[in-house]
Amino acid sequence: MEGFNIQSINTNEDVVVSYTPSESVFRYCYVIIKNGDRGEVINVESKNPTEIKFTEEGTYSIEVVTYDINGIESAISSGNYVIDKTAPIISLKNKTYKTVKNKEINVLDGVKANDNLDGDITNNIIVSDIDYTKTGIKTVEYKIVDTAGNEAIAKSYVTVKNDYSALIKIGQFASILVILCILIFIFKYIRSIKLEKRFSKYTINSKKNSSISLLDYLNNKYNDLITKFSISLKKSNYLKKKADKYTKYNIAFELDDSDGMKFIARKIFIGLIYVIVLLITGIMLSKLPNILVVFVSFILGYYTLDIIYFYKYSKYRKKIENDLLDAITIMNNAFKAGMSIIQAIELVYKELDGPISKEFKKISTELSYGLDLDTAFRRFAERIKISEAVYLTSSLSVLNKTGGNIIKVFESIKTTMYSKKKLENELKSLTSSSRFIMWVLIFVPIVFVIFIATINRGYFEPLFKNPLGIVLIFVILIIYITYIFTVRRIMKVRM
Repeated sequence: MEGFNIQSINTNEDVVVSYTPSESVFRYCYVIIKNGDRGEVINVESKNPTEIKFTEEGTYSIEVVTYDINGIESAISSGNYVIDKTAPIISLKNKTYKTVKNKEINVLDGVKANDNLDGDITNNIIVSDIDYTKTGIKTVEYKIVDTAGNEAIAKSYVTVKNDYSALIKIGQFASILVILCILIFIFKYIRSIKLEKRFSKYTINSKKNSSISLLDYLNNKYNDLITKFSISLKKSNYLKKKADKYTKYNIAFELDDSDGMKFIARKIFIGLIYVIVLLITGIMLSKLPNILVVFVSFILGYYTLDIIYFYKYSKYRKKIENDLLDAITIMNNAFKAGMSIIQAIELVYKELDGPISKEFKKISTELSYGLDLDTAFRRFAERIKISEAVYLTSSLSVLNKTGGNIIKVFESIKTTMYSKKKLENELKSLTSSSRFIMWVLIFVPIVFVIFIATINRGYFEPLFKNPLGIVLIFVILIIYITYIFTVRRIMKVRM
């Protein structure tokens, strides 16, 4: 059969076109046109059929000029042979959706499909069915096929949850009601205090007044709750061991939590308060937090007390370190004036103030109750855990057992501590620039993240919406914490 075996086609496969001339054709020539560009003219000096194979992408056509035996020419053209091997591109505005049970959503919102030849083919997208009657994570499949047969598939995920909107509204109403009741109660309490002040000058108070204030009443109830909770926590051997490290706070700040278990009970209680506040806030905003946010909130609340007491304890130790040299100087001057050790200790807590005064008053009290000097100062060193206190205790112990010139010993202790203090100050001065650089290096990443988040709020959103992004966040945090720990260890100078 004369002519082209395929007149025109649109496909994603290779195309083989054959041209068969008629019986009257003596010879012919043809040219291939690709994407509008003409190729070389190919002459065929016979009337044999010709096969042409197209493998690359593009739009092809063939023009043939035939000559009969008398040299008369005629032209014939093929249709277009379109080879398209590039799949369309499906772009999704959102890869995750959230809805409640039995409530359908438009998963095609913001979805577009484009093809290199067909252009916008969004209307041809086929979406898989979604079962909104059951909870869980549903996979939505978007499928598109262009005219050449190339197929593209994209996926998004729909999280179907139970509808708690009614419960949230009830919770919002209850939360507002509780807040109003608390405000009314506070208003009445403030009003009653004002009335009490107005009428107090016209009344006579009873000598025996067993009533307590509201704040004292609430504080007593809180302490009772913490006590009962700590008793139940004592059943755990792990918490018993963990409670031992909090005894230093109890000793330093004269708390009543002698075993440290009440401290852990308070930490758990504060963590639960953080969670309750988070849940109430979520109810008010009609958006309940997920379990990860609740867990992080509890952890933050649990360690809040640690941060506060660690800061206070650091200041407490710093104050004792600074005042201990003054205490030794006063004791040395007292010894020079002929006073005894007990009189020197009493002079210290009378002359000084702050933590060191309280500690020396404890030593004086323990000595008055019959404890020997070695035991009293050993307990002092165990309480504050400072190397200078251990050195002082050891010196007094040796003096107490072997005898010696206490004035010279204390003069030596004072000189040693003064030299150490001077060296520490000089070292701090020399390393000030390095420490400043250390803090800059620590805080620059945080400032950088805040700056980017302020300029482009959606810059970090992919990290939080993708499971891999969550993993990357944890890896980054671990690297950052390790970096801080390493830098601080390098910059720390031990004496």
